[in-house]
Amino acid sequence: MPSALSVLYSFRRCPYAMRARLALVAAGQRCELREVVLRNKPAEMLAASPKGTVPVLIVEDGSVLEQSLDVMLWALRRSDPQGWLQPEVGTLQDMLALVAACDDGFKPLLDRYKYPERHLDGGEPARERGAAFLLDLEARLSASQQLAGAHSTLADAALMPFVRQFAMVDTAWFNAQPWPRLQAWLSAWTTSELFERAMHKYEPWKPGEAGVLFPPSR
Repeated sequence: MPSALSVLYSFRRCPYAMRARLALVAAGQRCELREVVLRNKPAEMLAASPKGTVPVLIVEDGSVLEQSLDVMLWALRRSDPQGWLQPEVGTLQDMLALVAACDDGFKPLLDRYKYPERHLDGGEPARERGAAFLLDLEARLSASQQLAGAHSTLADAALMPFVRQFAMVDTAWFNAQPWPRLQAWLSAWTTSELFERAMHKYEPWKPGEAGVLFPPSR
């Protein structure tokens, strides 16, 4: 493993880590991936980022990126062959505002829907409130194939893992909703080669060992 590579601490099922890995694949940005077990976080990760959540990217120069969106922007600003930072509709700031709406508004409702026993307003009430955000995405997709135009962008990759998680709580309910464009968009993303490469399964990293080269080869 070349020592010059950045090091990414990740957990495969975490939607934040997922969006970071999607951007790394799209950018063709190689790194050393260390898959972690969240109940047994490695001391090396905690030393770099005491907050203890993934993703964490330790850049070649020693700087540390602790937020998934920062990892996405770092990778895409280095290389953006698919134009993820260049939306056909709106601007990069518009995309970042949509991501903020997802993270600050939709994600808390997703948690309440997914874990109703933890919240007084969990379960179906949270689902109905979250559905309003998804209805807005359906409207966006009625005008274009992706959320910011005809081609995929940072906005699509940043939101998709959370829409996917929402859909998985009750798949039958999600599939029964009048959101054909959103359902088709989600299916296209989750069956894509890019998603398959981003979601490649690895054994947990063990301290003292090298991580794996990421993204995996086609």
